[in-house]
Amino acid sequence: MGGGGSKEESVINPPWRTVHWGKKKDELDWLKSFCPQKDNPKRLRVLLCGPAGSGKSSFINSVDSICQKRITSPADANNAQGADPELAKIAGQSYTLNYKTHQIQKDTPGQYYPFVFNDVRGLESTNGILLEDIKLAIKGHVMENYTFNPETPLDVSNDFYNNNPTSNDKAHILVFVIAVDINHVADPNMFKKMTEIRLAARDLGIPQIAILTKIDEKSCALVKKDLKNVYSSTYIKNAMEKLSNTVGFPVNCIFPLKNYHEEIELKEDVDVLILTALRKILAFANDRVNANFVAAANQSANNVNRT
Repeated sequence: MGGGGSKEESVINPPWRTVHWGKKKDELDWLKSFCPQKDNPKRLRVLLCGPAGSGKSSFINSVDSICQKRITSPADANNAQGADPELAKIAGQSYTLNYKTHQIQKDTPGQYYPFVFNDVRGLESTNGILLEDIKLAIKGHVMENYTFNPETPLDVSNDFYNNNPTSNDKAHILVFVIAVDINHVADPNMFKKMTEIRLAARDLGIPQIAILTKIDEKSCALVKKDLKNVYSSTYIKNAMEKLSNTVGFPVNCIFPLKNYHEEIELKEDVDVLILTALRKILAFANDRVNANFVAAANQSANNVNRT
């Protein structure tokens, strides 16, 4: 998204969004104490979607790495790039094919944070996940390990169709993961597909957030030099505004960050951006659960008053 050039490399001073770079411990303390305000669901389900290669699985791995205090890789990720024709072909296809739930372990084995991630097949224009399957995943009808078929959506006759989803099976927030400068995201068909998914999620009452990945790569030398320049970069700001204008995300619901992919040790600046985004994701999801609880309680009261 966006292109190169000196104008997009210019500096915004002061930064247009505030990041508390020295507050990693505060963010971790908040995360450790976080729990849904209502007992039902027991855990919040975060559904990730985005183009192939945008970093959905890497985001899961990055969150897990921060929580485990070491680099981990529980979700299979792919970084096939380069001049090799076969690798280039793979790079444009989704590496994630199955519906899988990823838990994040707390300090003690067997104890987990009260949220999970679900990754889905990529949104590529051809051979990507179908809109119908995204809707079914949001509603909780897709069972674990289902292999997404890019030609035919899941239906009730399939053994992986969950006929009776509970509140724990349903998605509580939809997170779009989009690389800051990935060629096929600029495809109008890709933007159209993302818009359709956003509208479907809206109609189902699901909040949405976008995270903008790979901000430190060569497309933005300013951020590559120092991650703390993220909100001083006109390149990043322009990319966020383009995503907002094209797909409809409010800019305050877009969070640029860098996933772990080559590092062997954690870095505090990387962690802070990821934790900032994660806090917003969980807060938005929790707000929706609470709103649903209040709506259900009001409806129940109205039903009693009618009798």
